[in-house]
Amino acid sequence: MTETALACATSNLSVAYRAEPVLRGINFEVPSGVVMGIVGPNGAGKSTLIKAMLGLVTPLTGSSEFFGSPLSRVRRRVGYMPQSTSVDWDFPTTVHDVVTMGTYGGLGWFRRPGRAEHERALVALEQTGIADLAKRQIGELSGGQRQRVFLARTLVQDPDLYFMDEPFQGIDAKSQQAIVSVLHRLREAQKTVVIVHHDLATVREYCDSVTLLNRTIIASGPVDEAYTRENIRAAYDVAAGDDTFLEFAS
Repeated sequence: MTETALACATSNLSVAYRAEPVLRGINFEVPSGVVMGIVGPNGAGKSTLIKAMLGLVTPLTGSSEFFGSPLSRVRRRVGYMPQSTSVDWDFPTTVHDVVTMGTYGGLGWFRRPGRAEHERALVALEQTGIADLAKRQIGELSGGQRQRVFLARTLVQDPDLYFMDEPFQGIDAKSQQAIVSVLHRLREAQKTVVIVHHDLATVREYCDSVTLLNRTIIASGPVDEAYTRENIRAAYDVAAGDDTFLEFAS
């Protein structure tokens, strides 16, 4: 039987903020070609996990690999879509310019984006349904439109592995539909997606695999195996009799 290749893995990862432990001894693997949801209560360390893996937060212990190598060797194969709240949306730039920034990593030190890069940006804008906003200032956008700009900027990189931090947070139905459509296309293209997600009711719809996290990993694996009532109770510290909270779990 052939062993499934891993898109990324982390070993013994621990993180603390101001001496307060946030993650403890995380061992985490994501098979290639899946949509992996990271799910847990507020303060569980979901965003911190992907930031630590990507080197955006310094861990106390542990290491991460991507396609069997350190991130520095395969950086172009890895894309990151941060939360929209992490950006200064008053900065005077257009939607098209922000998306085109996603091409910079492949240009080298002295090249500026040319026709090919601008065309790739337009394709990404079309894929996310915001081509009509290309010349709009980013400060004029709604929350859902901002999320789609970030997604388009990640798509234009054309990575093999996508990290998305709460892409569905605070968005309208139209933006949600657009992002779900992109997820389906990425799955069909056999890309790997790791998504920090908060809506328990849509985990089965959006994800192939799930990791339940609350400062340590409660369960991780295919949705049908890991997304159980018992594991959700453990992750969210839900009383055994509270079945309303768990009506969508197996």
